[in-house]
Amino acid sequence: MKKWIYKLIFFKLMGWKISGRIEPSIKKCVMIVVPHTSWHDFYLGIFTRGIVELEMNFVGKKELFKFPFGFYFRWMGGEPLDRSGGLNKVEAIAKVFEKREVFRLAIAPEGTRKKVKEWKTGFYYISLQANVPIIPVAFDFGKKEVKLGNPFYPTGKIEEDIRFLQKFYVGVIGKIPENSF
Repeated sequence: MKKWIYKLIFFKLMGWKISGRIEPSIKKCVMIVVPHTSWHDFYLGIFTRGIVELEMNFVGKKELFKFPFGFYFRWMGGEPLDRSGGLNKVEAIAKVFEKREVFRLAIAPEGTRKKVKEWKTGFYYISLQANVPIIPVAFDFGKKEVKLGNPFYPTGKIEEDIRFLQKFYVGVIGKIPENSF
């Protein structure tokens, strides 16, 4: 029933489409969502997740997962991030991949909804350390399309790999076009 409602709203009322797919056999990955220019990206992600019927996750500081919102954030795919014990953020997230059977981490490499000239590289190092692929995802408001790309395994040559990944987003327009990457 929920999937039917999501499809009705997303495809019929909003006029969006989804191209590409994420293989259900890929149970762990880092999904980089670009461009991230607006809070509208959140509900597009919720609709996409509901329609493709794959668990998709995010991380947040552990304090967000306390009462009264903890249950809701976990239900939405959230994982509390514990950086105690001297772990940096990359190490802490890589540990989450170790303990979860399914973890598809959605992250915005821009790190903000404002205009940026380059991506933050944490997603890349998380992928390397957790030994999981990167899947590019684009929210293209110009075409009203969510594009799901093919899995990419980083080579360790960060500049080359990021240039390769950025090609997926050529011509993609965010909700606020002037902030698009």
